[in-house]
Amino acid sequence: MLNHDLVREQTRSILTQLLEAGTWRKGMTLVVSCSIGRVEGRREDSTGDPELARAILDTLRSVISPDINLAVQCCEHLNRALIVEREFAENCRLEPVTAVPVPEAGGTFAALAYKEYFSDPVLVSAIQGDMGIDIGLTMIGMHLRPVPKPLLLDTEMIGGARVVAARCRPRLIGGARAHYE
Repeated sequence: MLNHDLVREQTRSILTQLLEAGTWRKGMTLVVSCSIGRVEGRREDSTGDPELARAILDTLRSVISPDINLAVQCCEHLNRALIVEREFAENCRLEPVTAVPVPEAGGTFAALAYKEYFSDPVLVSAIQGDMGIDIGLTMIGMHLRPVPKPLLLDTEMIGGARVVAARCRPRLIGGARAHYE
């Protein structure tokens, strides 16, 4: 049985490292994807322990500022659609899709997030996030804006799942004569 307190501690460490890796501003978007099966140490895609998903989601809620928009990525069975708050989706003119994540299609993590952690959730087909955490190597790259900069994390695992995190920076343009901050 996986220790939920250890999972919370690992999640908190990774989130803290991500947020301390650069300045974040109000309105930025954090993309999070999580395979609970992989956190449990399994390789195959299958439904996982909702209490383990709750431990990670509770930690997300406690660490990230309400000024950061959360986007939770569903699994490949829902084409990696993302859960966001409806108001955010409408303000950003994001394309909604018609589906509701369930553990068997969307994943345990996304299903619980949709049901309990968003006040008015909607699924959207794509987003361009400012930073991301990929728990279990579920491929969030398509939902990060150019140019993602992978972070070297002190904590690289949550349970049995490898974790990759990135922050995005604006493109450097202009060549040799350009000046940058």
